[in-house]
Amino acid sequence: MSNCLTLKKSNCKNCYKCIRHCPVKAIRFSGNQAHIIGNECILCGQCFVVCPQNAKEIVNETEKVKVFLQGDEPVVVSLAPSFIANYEGVGINSMRRALKKLGFFEVEETAQGATVVKTEYERMLKEDERDIVISSCCHSINLLIQKYFPSVLPYLADVLSPMQAHCQDIKSRYPNAKTVFIGPCVAKKDEAEYYEGIVDAVLTFEELTNWFNEEKIELEREMDSDVCTKARFFPTTGGVLKTMAQNAEGYTYMALDGVDNCIAALREIENGNIHKCFIEMSACAGSCVGGPVMEKYHRSPLKDYMAVADFAGTKDFEVPQPESAELKKVFAYIEHRLGLPSESEISSVLRQMGKFKPSQELNCGSCGYNTCREKAIAICQGKAEISMCLPFLKDKAESFSDTIVKNTPNGLIVLNDKLEVQQINASARRIMNIRAASDVLGEQVVRILDPAAFMQVLKTGRDIRDQRVYLAEYKRYVEQTIVYDRDSHHLIGIMRDITDEEYERERKENISRQTIEVADKVVDKQMRIVQEIASLLGETAAETKIALAKLKESITDE
Repeated sequence: MSNCLTLKKSNCKNCYKCIRHCPVKAIRFSGNQAHIIGNECILCGQCFVVCPQNAKEIVNETEKVKVFLQGDEPVVVSLAPSFIANYEGVGINSMRRALKKLGFFEVEETAQGATVVKTEYERMLKEDERDIVISSCCHSINLLIQKYFPSVLPYLADVLSPMQAHCQDIKSRYPNAKTVFIGPCVAKKDEAEYYEGIVDAVLTFEELTNWFNEEKIELEREMDSDVCTKARFFPTTGGVLKTMAQNAEGYTYMALDGVDNCIAALREIENGNIHKCFIEMSACAGSCVGGPVMEKYHRSPLKDYMAVADFAGTKDFEVPQPESAELKKVFAYIEHRLGLPSESEISSVLRQMGKFKPSQELNCGSCGYNTCREKAIAICQGKAEISMCLPFLKDKAESFSDTIVKNTPNGLIVLNDKLEVQQINASARRIMNIRAASDVLGEQVVRILDPAAFMQVLKTGRDIRDQRVYLAEYKRYVEQTIVYDRDSHHLIGIMRDITDEEYERERKENISRQTIEVADKVVDKQMRIVQEIASLLGETAAETKIALAKLKESITDE
C-alpha cells in the first residue's frame, strides 16, 4: 500500500470525524493524533473529504509529471470522463488545448479504455459461465474485497480498470510514452503505483487546476467534441451498465454505490444469498462524479450527472479490442487484520471505559465506532484510546468536578442571569443554615442572601474578589468572590467562612487593647512614684544643705 494519503499531525484536533466516516475503521489514534493504517485503508478518501482541519493530505505528483515533460519521451494524458462535471462547460478539445500548453504530447479520454473494459465484461458473461461478476473499475472496491472479503475474490472481474486499459493502449501506440491519468480519485494513485509499468503518474483535478493557475492558463468554455460516446457515462452510478448490452442469458444486472451499500452486498454474497448476476460497484456515492477529489468539494449529484449525460452519446468509441489475456489483472488477498482479542481482554477494557453491564454500553458512535464493543476491540488492538469515549470523559469530568464541589470547604453558589439559584454545595448550605439544596434551587437569591453584590457584578461585568462581608442573619463573616461566566451567563459565588478567624482577630484585638490599657496604667503609676521620689529627694537635699551650712558655721566660729 502506497502512502498517497497522509496526515498533517499538527492539524488533528481530536474530533474523530474521520473515524466516524471511515467505512472500514482504518484509522488509529495515538497521542491524541489520527494515523491512517495503510494496510487496512481502502483509499476511499472519505477522511480527506470530511476532515474539518484539512489534516489529511493527498501526495502531489505534479513535480513528477513536470520532470516527465522535460524528458524526450512523449507524455500522454488519459483524462477521466468526470472532467466534464468538474470543469463546467469545458469540452474535451478545450481541455486538450489547455493541457498541450502545459507541454503534454497528446490528450485522450479514459472513456476509450472504458469501452474496452465493458466489452470484456460482456464477453465474460456470455462465454465464461461465471455465477457472479463484480466490476473491477473502482480500485477502492477492489481493495475492500482484497482486504475484507477474500472469499468474494473469485467473483471480482479479473480485468484491467479503464485507466489501465487505456494507458496500456496508449503505450502500444506511442512507444516509450509516459502516461498520466487525471481524475477525481485518491485510489488511482495507489493503483498506478502498485501495478507498475502501465500508468506512470496520477494527478487530481485540484492538482491540475493549481497548475493551470500557476501557468495562467484559462480554460475555454466550449462544449466541443469530435465524437459522442456512451462510455462517458462510466463515472456515474450505473454508468457501466448503461454502456453494456445486458443481454447475457439468465443474468441480473445491478449497480451499487457507497462503501456501506457495497459491504452489505458483499456480505450477502459471502452468505450465498446472491447468484447469477453482474454487479457494478463504486465506493463513492454517485460513483466517480462524487469522487473525493472532485475539485469543487461539494455534492452536486444532479448537476454533475446532467453534465455527464449531456456530453455522452449513444455510440461506442471505435477502438481495437485486445485479446482477453492482455486485459487480465490478478487480485491477491491482502493480509491486514490484527488478531481478535479474547473475551476477557474485551471485558477488561469495557470495565475501564465504565461499562460494567450491557445497559451501560450506549453505542452512541461519538468515538467513531458503531458499538462500545467494537471500540473495546480497537483499544485492545492498539487502534483507539479509552479517552475517545465521550460519555466516559463526560462522566469522568462530572465526577471529578462533583468531588471538588462536594468536598471543598468553601461555599459555592451558582446563579443564572435572573439571579435564580442553580447550584449550591454543602459548605454554602452550612454557612446559611439551609437544610437541603432543593429548598432553594430555582428560587431568587434574595431569599437567602443580599443580592446587591451579585447585581453589581452582573451590571458592570467586573468581578468582586476577596470581599469581607458580615452576614448578619446568619451571624457569619465570609470572604466572598463573585465571578460572571459570560459563556454560560452564570454568576458564581465563592464564600470562605472566616467567622472563627474574625472572632479570633477580635479576641486578639481585645487582648491588645487590654494590654495597652494595663501598660498605660503601669506607666502612669510609675510616673507618680518617680515624681513622689523626686519630691522626697528634693526635700531631703534641702534639709541636708541647711544642716551642712549650720555645721560649717559652727566650725568657723570655733
